[in-house]
Amino acid sequence: MKIAMIGTGYVGLVSGTCFAESGNDVICVDTDVKKIEDLKNGIIPIYEPGLEGLVKRNVEEERLTFTTSLEEAVSKCLLLFIAVGTPPGEDGSADLQHVIAVARGIGRSMTEYKIIVDKSTVPVGTGEKVKAVIKEELAKRGENIPFDVVSNPEFLKEGNAIDDFMKPDRVVIGCDDVRTGELMKELYSPFVRTGKPILVMDIASAEMTKYAANAMLATKISFMNDIANLCEILGVDISQVRQGIGSDSRIGYPFIFPGAGYGGSCFPKDVQALVRTASQNSYKLEILEAVEAVNYRQKKVLFSKVVRRFGEDLKGKTIAVWGLAFKPNTDDMREAPSIVLIEQLLAAGAKVRAYDPEAVKEARKIFAERISYGKKSYDILEGADALVIVTEWNEFRRPDLDKVKSLLKNPIILDGRNLFEPKKMQELGFDYEGIGRRL
Repeated sequence: MKIAMIGTGYVGLVSGTCFAESGNDVICVDTDVKKIEDLKNGIIPIYEPGLEGLVKRNVEEERLTFTTSLEEAVSKCLLLFIAVGTPPGEDGSADLQHVIAVARGIGRSMTEYKIIVDKSTVPVGTGEKVKAVIKEELAKRGENIPFDVVSNPEFLKEGNAIDDFMKPDRVVIGCDDVRTGELMKELYSPFVRTGKPILVMDIASAEMTKYAANAMLATKISFMNDIANLCEILGVDISQVRQGIGSDSRIGYPFIFPGAGYGGSCFPKDVQALVRTASQNSYKLEILEAVEAVNYRQKKVLFSKVVRRFGEDLKGKTIAVWGLAFKPNTDDMREAPSIVLIEQLLAAGAKVRAYDPEAVKEARKIFAERISYGKKSYDILEGADALVIVTEWNEFRRPDLDKVKSLLKNPIILDGRNLFEPKKMQELGFDYEGIGRRL
């Protein structure tokens, strides 16, 4: 099939590349001239395991191309995927200006039947808005060209996006036309050969499915963090509690690991957008408001642990931070807990040294030279008053603890991801504290 992927951010680039990998001809479109030139030269703007090799192969085999011309892509492709950003506005609602701008561009350019697919995460009713905008632009031209609009939300986890696309748990397709639904099912058929479902529903239900899924996952995270904090107060070990409830098939183990709060490009903005959608319709999503409040508080937990050891005035103290990205296997720092922690440390007068395998470039955009950066994990430890672990990169799971202890000024480790066993760390001579763990 001939596919245009409009927007080469995280979702657009991964989706377009995976469609090309399954044999489709894909044109990726973006208004960012430098990004398109970089992509043509094999420079990938994001870190995602496996993506660079897939892009290179499909470009070489001429299934994947890049352009800044929306008109070119519209003229050559039947399926037009909108995969531009929908960042939160000042009130928390999803900002649809980029989605609407693309829809207008399609309406101005199309000369024959097209299928417009909303891949971006958009609130309920966006499909109707996209339809209205395209009809408006066609009317200005005196045209009455038929088209269909589809909602096809993505369910990609950063750091595992290639597998998530190639081997999805399910594919959700929202459309009003039976033939369009069959065409979309044909497009996705190579990815569901193991029997995973393709769920066809109405557009509004597909739009809500994406928000409801992310809101549920965020709820599990905040719930577990709240319970972990209570466990600390009561002297209970959250790790044992997690095993006790995770073994219940109705609950399961995914997303019940306590930590320093969730971040990234999806959960924070999607929870906010859903809360805002409810408010606009005179309804209060009290559970999700609490989820957001708990997460906001949880991002401050690690700093409170630092303060308990050194006091509120941290002048003269140096804190080493392992992990900057909001999760491992990505360089994404949007809404990352590390940002909250580091800003608090700096405000209290501390010097901060940080290391992350992939996110230092992004960190420099946020902190510039207000903090120092290590090229290796051990580089930042010498003479530091404490080590704080924020992101659970694999290389942090089995460090040389004797070396860590010898480098630190004080053998203090505050672990926001519960990577180590408290009793073992105590036996090794560390002042160690995780989230909700008991010695």
